[in-house]
Amino acid sequence: MVAACVGALMLGAAWVLPLFEFGVPWGFAAATAAAGVAVGVAGVAQFGRARTTLNPLKPDEASALVTGGIYRWTRNPMYLGMALVLAGWGLFIGNFGALALVGLFVMYIDRFQIDPEERALEERFDDKFTAYRKRVRRWL
Repeated sequence: MVAACVGALMLGAAWVLPLFEFGVPWGFAAATAAAGVAVGVAGVAQFGRARTTLNPLKPDEASALVTGGIYRWTRNPMYLGMALVLAGWGLFIGNFGALALVGLFVMYIDRFQIDPEERALEERFDDKFTAYRKRVRRWL
């Protein structure tokens, strides 16, 4: 929902800030968004293999700490995937004002989604999560 709202805001920013327009080959924008989809799907697939909850609103219901696959490189591939899709959208729109809103998405998700999720995972998985957090970066 947050990503969709930011995507809509990006379109509005491009409309309000036409001076910030730039051109990028649509293939580059599509490749960026496709990379985001691939990263996000890889994260979802790992959760499916571990048979743990995908519900970001209930991290305390996690039945497993997923650290394999794409989770060896990023602790949040689903959010990273969304950010890449938004970056692809911003490139497609071709507006620096729109593209800057990807940063707003990252800051919002970091503060209001990832921080609470990580507190819940630390409570649930204690030393295992602490060690994982030291090994793997939050985004990249």
